[in-house]
Amino acid sequence: MAAFKVVVSDPKTRKASSAEVKDPQAQALVGLKIGDEVDGTLFGLTGKIKITGGSDKAGFPMRADVSGGVKKYVLLTKGVGFRKGADEGKKKRKLVRGNTVTEEIYQLNAVSL
Repeated sequence: MAAFKVVVSDPKTRKASSAEVKDPQAQALVGLKIGDEVDGTLFGLTGKIKITGGSDKAGFPMRADVSGGVKKYVLLTKGVGFRKGADEGKKKRKLVRGNTVTEEIYQLNAVSL
């Protein structure tokens, strides 16, 4: 039983709206990847939306360069899942989620096109 919280941002108005998506509509999202486009009628919007990221139930962020729907330790220097520190050039191994939407995902971030 998949259920997602979808946060859709509109770049024209610079506003974001959230929607709860449950079983029938949520099953349509399972298996999609970051960067895929979906019809906005699933969320009560007109036009298409593009998936830009998300996080799982434990709060681990989805990362576009990690394949699949798995959690993985990745060596990061910048980007999603890495907080800038005082040390320049520092690398850190962090736990992130893959780029595929699975049932473990809690929140999906998207942008309207």
